[in-house]
Amino acid sequence: MIEIDGSFGEGGGQIVRTAVALSAVTGKPVRIARIRQGRPKPGLAAQHAWAIIALADLCGARTSGIAPGSSEIIFVPGEIRGGSHKVKIGTAGSVTLLMQCLLPALLKTDTPASLEVHGGTDVQWAPTVDYFKSVFLPALGCFGARASLEVRQRGYYPKGQGNVLLRVEPAKLNAAHFIGSTKEIVIGMSHCSNLPEHVAGRQAIAASTTLQEQGYESDIAQEVLRLPSMGSGITLWSGYKGASHLGERGKPAEKVGKMAADDLISELKSGASVDMHLADQLIPYIALAGGSYTTREISLHAKTNIWTAGHFLERKISVSEGEIIKLEA
Repeated sequence: MIEIDGSFGEGGGQIVRTAVALSAVTGKPVRIARIRQGRPKPGLAAQHAWAIIALADLCGARTSGIAPGSSEIIFVPGEIRGGSHKVKIGTAGSVTLLMQCLLPALLKTDTPASLEVHGGTDVQWAPTVDYFKSVFLPALGCFGARASLEVRQRGYYPKGQGNVLLRVEPAKLNAAHFIGSTKEIVIGMSHCSNLPEHVAGRQAIAASTTLQEQGYESDIAQEVLRLPSMGSGITLWSGYKGASHLGERGKPAEKVGKMAADDLISELKSGASVDMHLADQLIPYIALAGGSYTTREISLHAKTNIWTAGHFLERKISVSEGEIIKLEA
Protein backbone atom coordinates (compact mmCIF):
# COMPACT_ATOMS: atom_id res chain seq x y z
CA MET A 1 0.00 0.00 0.00
CA ILE A 2 1.33 3.43 -0.94
CA GLU A 3 1.86 5.77 2.03
CA ILE A 4 1.32 9.51 1.56
CA ASP A 5 2.09 12.29 4.05
CA GLY A 6 -0.86 14.64 3.63
CA SER A 7 1.02 17.51 5.28
CA PHE A 8 3.78 17.59 2.65
CA GLY A 9 4.37 20.76 0.60
CA GLU A 10 1.31 22.97 0.46
CA GLY A 11 -0.43 20.36 2.64
CA GLY A 12 -3.93 21.00 1.33
CA GLY A 13 -6.77 19.02 -0.17
CA GLN A 14 -5.00 18.76 -3.54
CA ILE A 15 -2.72 15.99 -2.22
CA VAL A 16 -5.79 13.96 -1.25
CA ARG A 17 -7.62 14.53 -4.55
CA THR A 18 -4.58 13.72 -6.70
CA ALA A 19 -3.63 10.67 -4.64
CA VAL A 20 -7.06 9.02 -4.73
CA ALA A 21 -7.50 9.89 -8.43
CA LEU A 22 -4.21 8.19 -9.35
CA SER A 23 -5.00 5.32 -7.00
CA ALA A 24 -8.23 4.69 -8.92
CA VAL A 25 -6.46 4.84 -12.31
CA THR A 26 -3.44 2.70 -11.38
CA GLY A 27 -5.29 0.27 -9.09
CA LYS A 28 -2.76 0.91 -6.29
CA PRO A 29 -4.23 1.20 -2.75
CA VAL A 30 -3.20 4.27 -0.77
CA ARG A 31 -3.14 5.43 2.84
CA ILE A 32 -2.99 9.19 3.40
CA ALA A 33 -2.11 10.41 6.91
CA ARG A 34 -1.69 13.86 8.52
CA ILE A 35 -4.28 15.33 6.15
CA ARG A 36 -4.16 19.14 6.06
CA GLN A 37 -2.18 19.02 9.31
CA GLY A 38 -0.98 22.62 9.17
CA ARG A 39 -4.31 24.21 8.27
CA PRO A 40 -6.52 26.17 10.73
CA LYS A 41 -9.09 23.35 10.45
CA PRO A 42 -7.02 20.16 9.97
CA GLY A 43 -8.40 17.01 8.36
CA LEU A 44 -10.77 16.51 5.47
CA ALA A 45 -13.15 19.32 4.64
CA ALA A 46 -16.69 18.33 3.64
CA GLN A 47 -15.99 18.90 -0.07
CA HIS A 48 -12.90 16.64 0.08
CA ALA A 49 -14.97 13.88 1.66
CA TRP A 50 -17.64 14.23 -1.02
CA ALA A 51 -15.05 13.92 -3.80
CA ILE A 52 -13.59 10.73 -2.29
CA ILE A 53 -17.03 9.22 -1.70
CA ALA A 54 -18.00 9.95 -5.32
CA LEU A 55 -14.76 8.47 -6.65
CA ALA A 56 -15.15 5.38 -4.44
CA ASP A 57 -18.63 4.85 -5.87
CA LEU A 58 -17.27 5.25 -9.41
CA CYS A 59 -14.56 2.62 -8.96
CA GLY A 60 -16.07 0.33 -6.31
CA ALA A 61 -13.39 1.25 -3.79
CA ARG A 62 -13.16 0.08 -0.20
CA THR A 63 -12.44 3.03 2.09
CA SER A 64 -12.03 4.03 5.72
CA GLY A 65 -11.82 7.38 7.46
CA ILE A 66 -13.85 9.27 4.85
CA ALA A 67 -15.57 11.93 6.96
CA PRO A 68 -15.13 15.67 7.58
CA GLY A 69 -12.30 16.25 10.04
CA SER A 70 -10.62 12.90 9.41
CA SER A 71 -6.82 13.08 9.45
CA GLU A 72 -6.20 9.66 7.87
CA ILE A 73 -7.91 7.70 5.10
CA ILE A 74 -7.45 4.43 3.26
CA PHE A 75 -8.56 4.03 -0.36
CA VAL A 76 -8.50 0.59 -2.02
CA PRO A 77 -9.77 0.93 -5.62
CA GLY A 78 -11.83 -1.61 -7.52
CA GLU A 79 -13.12 -1.67 -11.09
CA ILE A 80 -14.02 1.64 -12.69
CA ARG A 81 -17.50 1.74 -14.20
CA GLY A 82 -19.07 4.08 -16.74
CA GLY A 83 -22.72 5.05 -16.97
CA SER A 84 -24.51 7.88 -15.22
CA HIS A 85 -23.39 9.26 -11.86
CA LYS A 86 -24.82 12.03 -9.70
CA VAL A 87 -23.29 13.90 -6.76
CA LYS A 88 -24.97 16.49 -4.55
CA ILE A 89 -22.33 18.27 -2.50
CA GLY A 90 -25.12 19.97 -0.54
CA THR A 91 -23.21 23.23 -0.01
CA ALA A 92 -21.21 25.62 -2.15
CA GLY A 93 -18.35 23.11 -2.27
CA SER A 94 -16.61 23.35 -5.63
CA VAL A 95 -18.05 21.26 -8.45
CA THR A 96 -14.90 21.79 -10.54
CA LEU A 97 -12.53 20.38 -7.90
CA LEU A 98 -14.77 17.33 -7.56
CA MET A 99 -14.86 16.81 -11.32
CA GLN A 100 -11.08 17.13 -11.57
CA CYS A 101 -10.75 14.40 -8.94
CA LEU A 102 -13.02 12.01 -10.88
CA LEU A 103 -11.96 12.82 -14.45
CA PRO A 104 -8.86 10.58 -14.70
CA ALA A 105 -11.01 7.58 -13.71
CA LEU A 106 -13.90 8.59 -15.98
CA LEU A 107 -11.53 8.70 -18.95
CA LYS A 108 -10.49 5.11 -18.27
CA THR A 109 -13.98 3.56 -18.41
CA ASP A 110 -14.93 1.21 -21.26
CA THR A 111 -18.25 2.96 -21.86
CA PRO A 112 -19.37 6.59 -22.05
CA ALA A 113 -19.98 8.21 -18.69
CA SER A 114 -21.83 11.23 -17.38
CA LEU A 115 -21.45 13.00 -14.08
CA GLU A 116 -24.08 15.43 -12.76
CA VAL A 117 -22.81 17.55 -9.89
CA HIS A 118 -24.68 19.98 -7.65
CA GLY A 119 -22.71 22.54 -5.61
CA GLY A 120 -20.74 25.75 -6.09
CA THR A 121 -19.73 26.68 -9.63
CA ASP A 122 -18.06 30.03 -8.90
CA VAL A 123 -16.43 29.92 -5.47
CA GLN A 124 -13.14 30.97 -3.87
CA TRP A 125 -9.98 28.83 -4.17
CA ALA A 126 -11.27 26.76 -7.10
CA PRO A 127 -11.43 27.01 -10.90
CA THR A 128 -14.65 28.60 -12.13
CA VAL A 129 -16.93 26.55 -14.40
CA ASP A 130 -16.10 28.88 -17.28
CA TYR A 131 -12.37 28.22 -16.79
CA PHE A 132 -12.99 24.46 -16.49
CA LYS A 133 -15.10 24.41 -19.65
CA SER A 134 -13.08 26.79 -21.84
CA VAL A 135 -9.46 26.34 -20.69
CA PHE A 136 -9.02 23.06 -18.80
CA LEU A 137 -11.16 20.75 -20.95
CA PRO A 138 -9.70 22.00 -24.29
CA ALA A 139 -6.20 21.47 -22.84
CA LEU A 140 -7.22 17.96 -21.81
CA GLY A 141 -8.34 17.40 -25.39
CA CYS A 142 -4.69 17.71 -26.46
CA PHE A 143 -4.07 14.45 -24.60
CA GLY A 144 -6.86 12.77 -26.57
CA ALA A 145 -9.56 13.21 -23.93
CA ARG A 146 -13.13 13.74 -25.12
CA ALA A 147 -15.16 15.54 -22.48
CA SER A 148 -17.72 18.34 -22.47
CA LEU A 149 -19.45 20.36 -19.77
CA GLU A 150 -23.00 21.69 -19.70
CA VAL A 151 -23.56 24.44 -17.14
CA ARG A 152 -27.21 24.21 -16.18
CA GLN A 153 -27.19 26.64 -13.25
CA ARG A 154 -24.54 28.65 -11.46
CA GLY A 155 -24.11 28.32 -7.72
CA TYR A 156 -22.51 30.86 -5.40
CA TYR A 157 -21.49 30.82 -1.74
CA PRO A 158 -23.10 30.04 0.69
CA LYS A 159 -26.04 28.00 -0.68
CA GLY A 160 -24.47 26.64 -3.84
CA GLN A 161 -27.19 24.73 -5.72
CA GLY A 162 -25.34 25.06 -9.00
CA ASN A 163 -25.87 22.23 -11.47
CA VAL A 164 -23.46 20.98 -14.16
CA LEU A 165 -23.33 17.89 -16.36
CA LEU A 166 -19.99 16.45 -17.44
CA ARG A 167 -19.99 13.98 -20.35
CA VAL A 168 -16.91 11.83 -20.92
CA GLU A 169 -16.01 9.36 -23.68
CA PRO A 170 -13.51 6.56 -23.06
CA ALA A 171 -10.06 7.58 -24.29
CA LYS A 172 -6.51 6.34 -24.44
CA LEU A 173 -4.40 9.29 -23.40
CA ASN A 174 -1.48 10.38 -25.58
CA ALA A 175 1.46 12.65 -24.84
CA ALA A 176 0.67 16.33 -25.38
CA HIS A 177 3.25 19.03 -26.14
CA PHE A 178 2.02 22.59 -25.69
CA ILE A 179 3.79 25.43 -27.49
CA GLY A 180 3.61 29.16 -26.77
CA SER A 181 0.31 30.54 -28.01
CA THR A 182 0.04 33.36 -30.51
CA LYS A 183 -1.86 36.53 -29.70
CA GLU A 184 -5.58 35.82 -29.87
CA ILE A 185 -8.77 37.63 -28.96
CA VAL A 186 -9.71 37.34 -25.29
CA ILE A 187 -13.08 35.72 -24.59
CA GLY A 188 -14.91 36.21 -21.32
CA MET A 189 -18.02 35.78 -19.20
CA SER A 190 -19.13 38.34 -16.63
CA HIS A 191 -22.04 37.32 -14.41
CA CYS A 192 -24.01 38.32 -11.31
CA SER A 193 -26.93 37.00 -9.28
CA ASN A 194 -29.44 38.95 -7.16
CA LEU A 195 -27.56 42.16 -7.92
CA PRO A 196 -28.31 45.09 -10.25
CA GLU A 197 -27.61 44.10 -13.85
CA HIS A 198 -25.06 46.90 -14.22
CA VAL A 199 -22.69 44.92 -11.96
CA ALA A 200 -22.00 42.39 -14.71
CA GLY A 201 -21.68 45.24 -17.21
CA ARG A 202 -19.21 47.21 -15.11
CA GLN A 203 -17.04 44.13 -14.57
CA ALA A 204 -17.01 43.48 -18.31
CA ILE A 205 -16.27 47.09 -19.30
CA ALA A 206 -13.40 47.40 -16.80
CA ALA A 207 -11.86 44.16 -18.04
CA SER A 208 -12.29 45.11 -21.69
CA THR A 209 -10.79 48.58 -21.15
CA THR A 210 -7.78 47.17 -19.28
CA LEU A 211 -7.15 44.59 -22.00
CA GLN A 212 -7.52 47.17 -24.79
CA GLU A 213 -4.95 49.45 -23.11
CA GLN A 214 -2.46 46.58 -23.47
CA GLY A 215 -3.38 45.86 -27.08
CA TYR A 216 -5.75 42.91 -26.58
CA GLU A 217 -9.16 42.72 -28.20
CA SER A 218 -11.92 41.11 -26.19
CA ASP A 219 -15.43 39.74 -26.45
CA ILE A 220 -17.02 39.43 -23.00
CA ALA A 221 -20.55 38.08 -22.63
CA GLN A 222 -22.79 38.91 -19.67
CA GLU A 223 -25.25 36.96 -17.52
CA VAL A 224 -27.69 38.54 -15.05
CA LEU A 225 -29.28 35.84 -12.89
CA ARG A 226 -31.70 35.24 -10.02
CA LEU A 227 -30.35 32.32 -7.99
CA PRO A 228 -30.45 31.08 -4.36
CA SER A 229 -27.31 33.08 -3.41
CA MET A 230 -26.01 36.54 -4.23
CA GLY A 231 -22.74 36.65 -6.13
CA SER A 232 -20.77 37.90 -9.09
CA GLY A 233 -17.61 37.16 -11.02
CA ILE A 234 -15.76 37.27 -14.30
CA THR A 235 -13.61 34.73 -16.16
CA LEU A 236 -11.37 35.62 -19.11
CA TRP A 237 -9.46 33.26 -21.39
CA SER A 238 -7.37 33.04 -24.53
CA GLY A 239 -6.04 29.69 -25.70
CA TYR A 240 -4.66 27.71 -22.77
CA LYS A 241 -4.54 30.70 -20.45
CA GLY A 242 -7.29 32.05 -18.24
CA ALA A 243 -7.95 34.22 -15.20
CA SER A 244 -10.94 34.92 -12.98
CA HIS A 245 -12.05 37.00 -10.03
CA LEU A 246 -15.17 36.90 -7.87
CA GLY A 247 -17.07 39.82 -6.45
CA GLU A 248 -16.99 40.54 -2.72
CA ARG A 249 -18.99 42.83 -0.47
CA GLY A 250 -17.37 46.26 -0.63
CA LYS A 251 -15.24 45.51 -3.71
CA PRO A 252 -16.28 47.67 -6.71
CA ALA A 253 -17.27 45.75 -9.85
CA GLU A 254 -14.67 47.73 -11.78
CA LYS A 255 -11.91 46.36 -9.54
CA VAL A 256 -13.13 42.78 -10.04
CA GLY A 257 -12.97 43.16 -13.82
CA LYS A 258 -9.59 44.91 -13.80
CA MET A 259 -8.00 42.30 -11.50
CA ALA A 260 -9.04 39.47 -13.80
CA ALA A 261 -7.72 41.36 -16.84
CA ASP A 262 -4.41 42.20 -15.15
CA ASP A 263 -3.89 38.55 -14.22
CA LEU A 264 -4.59 37.36 -17.76
CA ILE A 265 -2.33 40.03 -19.26
CA SER A 266 0.54 38.76 -17.08
CA GLU A 267 -0.04 35.27 -18.47
CA LEU A 268 -0.35 36.40 -22.09
CA LYS A 269 2.82 38.49 -21.95
CA SER A 270 4.90 35.73 -20.35
CA GLY A 271 5.42 33.76 -23.56
CA ALA A 272 4.58 30.54 -21.71
CA SER A 273 2.29 27.96 -23.29
CA VAL A 274 -0.13 27.52 -20.34
CA ASP A 275 -1.09 29.62 -17.33
CA MET A 276 0.31 28.78 -13.88
CA HIS A 277 -2.95 27.23 -12.65
CA LEU A 278 -3.34 25.00 -15.70
CA ALA A 279 0.30 23.96 -15.24
CA ASP A 280 -0.74 22.54 -11.87
CA GLN A 281 -3.94 20.91 -13.12
CA LEU A 282 -2.25 19.09 -16.01
CA ILE A 283 0.39 17.36 -13.89
CA PRO A 284 -1.56 14.10 -13.39
CA TYR A 285 -1.98 13.87 -17.18
CA ILE A 286 1.65 14.38 -18.18
CA ALA A 287 2.52 11.90 -15.42
CA LEU A 288 0.09 9.40 -16.98
CA ALA A 289 0.71 10.02 -20.67
CA GLY A 290 3.80 12.20 -21.08
CA GLY A 291 4.13 15.65 -22.59
CA SER A 292 5.58 19.10 -22.00
CA TYR A 293 4.57 22.71 -21.51
CA THR A 294 5.96 25.99 -20.19
CA THR A 295 4.58 28.27 -17.51
CA ARG A 296 5.63 31.64 -16.07
CA GLU A 297 5.60 30.34 -12.51
CA ILE A 298 5.49 26.95 -10.82
CA SER A 299 3.38 27.07 -7.68
CA LEU A 300 3.85 25.12 -4.45
CA HIS A 301 0.59 23.42 -5.46
CA ALA A 302 2.26 22.19 -8.65
CA LYS A 303 5.41 21.01 -6.87
CA THR A 304 3.25 19.09 -4.39
CA ASN A 305 1.28 17.54 -7.25
CA ILE A 306 4.52 16.37 -8.92
CA TRP A 307 5.65 14.81 -5.63
CA THR A 308 2.29 13.06 -5.18
CA ALA A 309 2.20 11.69 -8.75
CA GLY A 310 5.69 10.26 -8.26
CA HIS A 311 4.33 7.80 -5.68
CA PHE A 312 2.07 6.12 -8.27
CA LEU A 313 3.78 6.46 -11.64
CA GLU A 314 7.27 5.69 -12.90
CA ARG A 315 7.31 8.53 -15.45
CA LYS A 316 9.32 11.38 -13.95
CA ILE A 317 8.42 15.03 -14.43
CA SER A 318 11.45 17.30 -14.85
CA VAL A 319 11.30 21.03 -14.16
CA SER A 320 13.70 23.36 -16.00
CA GLU A 321 13.66 26.85 -14.49
CA GLY A 322 14.48 30.02 -16.39
CA GLU A 323 12.56 33.13 -17.49
CA ILE A 324 9.79 30.66 -18.20
CA ILE A 325 9.62 27.26 -16.60
CA LYS A 326 9.40 24.05 -18.62
CA LEU A 327 7.78 20.88 -17.31
CA GLU A 328 8.40 17.70 -19.23
CA ALA A 329 7.68 14.00 -18.76
